[in-house]
Amino acid sequence: MSAVIESIETLLVDLPTIRPHKLSMATMACQTLVIVRMRHSDGIEGLGEGTTIGGLSYGPESPESIKLNIDTYLAPLLIGEASDAVNRLRARLDGQARGNAIAKSALETALLDAQGKRLGVSLSTLLGGSRHAHLPVLWTLASGDTHKDIDEAEQRLDDRRHGDFKLKIGANTVDADVRHVAAIKAALGDRAGVRVDVNQAWDEASAVRGIAALQDAGVELIEQPIPARDHDGLVRLAERFRVPVLADEAVADARDGMTLAIAGFSGAVALKIAKSAGPRGALALAEVARAAGLGLYGGTMLEGTIGTAASLHAWSTLGELRWGTEMFGPLLLKDDIVTTPLRYHEFGVDLPSGPGLGITLDEDKLAHYARPA
Repeated sequence: MSAVIESIETLLVDLPTIRPHKLSMATMACQTLVIVRMRHSDGIEGLGEGTTIGGLSYGPESPESIKLNIDTYLAPLLIGEASDAVNRLRARLDGQARGNAIAKSALETALLDAQGKRLGVSLSTLLGGSRHAHLPVLWTLASGDTHKDIDEAEQRLDDRRHGDFKLKIGANTVDADVRHVAAIKAALGDRAGVRVDVNQAWDEASAVRGIAALQDAGVELIEQPIPARDHDGLVRLAERFRVPVLADEAVADARDGMTLAIAGFSGAVALKIAKSAGPRGALALAEVARAAGLGLYGGTMLEGTIGTAASLHAWSTLGELRWGTEMFGPLLLKDDIVTTPLRYHEFGVDLPSGPGLGITLDEDKLAHYARPA
């Protein structure tokens, strides 16, 4: 008989950040990870992670709701089911529970981690095989202070840790944000690429003015400048400017990617396993985007090491990531809950080796940072 899923435990884990991380909708000083421990009858444990940004200020799922919905609604759909029936269990979750993409991503990751351990192969092997053992990683500058951001970027360049930078803007006026970004780009010059993420903070008129100025300043990519549902506006902005526009919140899954492509969008797409309900959903979106000629970018929800490793395994199977990745989440946190952290060097990160995710929990650290039940 095949192994079955015996239990699913979820833990809320609060990890402080190395500095305040300022977005257009929130400022983060702590990141809460939802850690899934899925235990199987053959003794194997699969690990997963569901992480979002800024509680409910970013999207419809919060850490607390992710845990509650897994415990109350999703886990009962999986307990007692065959451990290796990943596709059937994904379909069961989708058929009986609407939305909850981040919660489903954590569960799919745990299923794949366990199956990889069971077969003695990596998660990337389960997804078709890695094409890259080392992936580029940019760093997000989000202190909100121009001089601090320049100093931070210079240090990352000197350490050969990151060679491109993204700036979180949108909380200030358009003119103030443009001055901030232009000053940083001028300081870094040709030594590093600079991009911006507006996190939907502008209307289309503001975006026209802001993107024109940012293009003149040498910014190379504009991420989600207007609200996610304004697909027509995103298409118009992508057509109007030389600098590419990156769709993030506007595109969660393959269906969204198809909708944007049919509308004539000509920019790039941010892949995130959290918004696609798991690694396989994100790769399905990547296939649609690639067929439509859109650039790919490996995005993050500022996950810890478990969620970051899952994303890296998925991104490693892709032939080209035109805009690289931003899988820096663990570096934003003051501590970790795994025995061996990811290895960041030479402007990127190594793909973890070993079966499944290639990640082992540090039980003492986990107990220290986990919220009391």
